[in-house]
Amino acid sequence: MNAIRVHEFGDPEVLRLEEVPTPRPGPDQVLVRVHAIGVNPVETYIRAGTYAFKPALPYTPGNDGAGVVEEVGPDVNEFKPGDRVYIAGSVSGAYAEFALCRTEQVHPLPANVSFAQGAAMGTPYATAYRGLFQRAEAKPGETVLVHGASGGVGTAAVQLARSRGLRVFGTAGSDEGRKLAREQGAHEVFDHRVPDHFEQIMKATDGRGVDVIVELLANVNLGKDLTILAKGGRVAIIGSRGRVEIDPRDAMQRDVDLRGMVMPNTPPADLASIHAALVAGLQNGTLRPVTGKEFPLAEAAQAHRTVMEPGAFGKIVLRTSDK
Repeated sequence: MNAIRVHEFGDPEVLRLEEVPTPRPGPDQVLVRVHAIGVNPVETYIRAGTYAFKPALPYTPGNDGAGVVEEVGPDVNEFKPGDRVYIAGSVSGAYAEFALCRTEQVHPLPANVSFAQGAAMGTPYATAYRGLFQRAEAKPGETVLVHGASGGVGTAAVQLARSRGLRVFGTAGSDEGRKLAREQGAHEVFDHRVPDHFEQIMKATDGRGVDVIVELLANVNLGKDLTILAKGGRVAIIGSRGRVEIDPRDAMQRDVDLRGMVMPNTPPADLASIHAALVAGLQNGTLRPVTGKEFPLAEAAQAHRTVMEPGAFGKIVLRTSDK
């Protein structure tokens, strides 16, 4: 099979398309023929060697994808060949024509959801769900601000928060991105390139502040976030690309909580709960993954450059087929 392999950490050019043996499933494993692969910023950090977790070299990147079950291992009863599925994690890596997964990493993909949409589920939607509901404990009736509401995690957070009965604010840096955030359910959307957008957000709450912030770029926003939280507010820190300076008094005055997270820390029971909710959302149509640019598998390097560009719009996807 064809797969992307990384033999050394570095720039996107280290992503190389190679022919490798197709894996075979063992006990409690599923082999998935992958049609679409989700590209996430965290995969660029791992590829560059700057992430806390460094896989053994060589490796195939990727956690997210969607396709059809090709083969199941002994004692696997949850899936059968031909089932449409999305994957959230794999044993062998997702940037490939086939991915070997543990059964708990494989989830049903309803017929009304495309493979490209399925590839947007694993990391973005699970991250948004954990940040919103398991870490920040967002509740119906509260106001949530999603920074970067037009990207993969951002659109997921907007849809999830709206479906749970929250008042949803979003930010985006382009007219297209702000339009997308509104289409996904945001009640109000702000231009984060405008210097006074934090003041605009505070004004929109009549000076009360927001209850929850989903923070995707903490190194830029966190200091200001603390000034627009309501008393008892929470920040779910999902993404950051560097250090940030804050004034602790802003947190003290409002009794706020800063709650960091990374998905590898998620307990298995919480992870199972997340994907049960996500599959239900796909089935009933409240979750509608938004896809953006698509690239052939061989152009993984270009996909890695694109996912780090400003002005995110939906999920960037690699394709192994035209399906």
